[in-house]
Amino acid sequence: MQAVNMLQAKSSLSRLVESIENGRVREIVIARNGHPAAKLVPINVSIPEKRIGVAKGLFVVPESIDEHNDEMARLFMGRV
Repeated sequence: MQAVNMLQAKSSLSRLVESIENGRVREIVIARNGHPAAKLVPINVSIPEKRIGVAKGLFVVPESIDEHNDEMARLFMGRV
């Protein structure tokens, strides 16, 4: 991660964007008064999608899956 102050970012924005585009730098933090204020990252970095259902169809859930729920709850709650 590279960090630059606001003045450096304003005077060299083209160079910073080029560094991001070419993959030389993964992200650049822009600071204002010594505190991080913004982050420059490549636009093709995607936000991870929800992973709900990633195993759908890979296995079969048995009918007896809930058979031992009461026993498991008792064990987790410390009641033997």
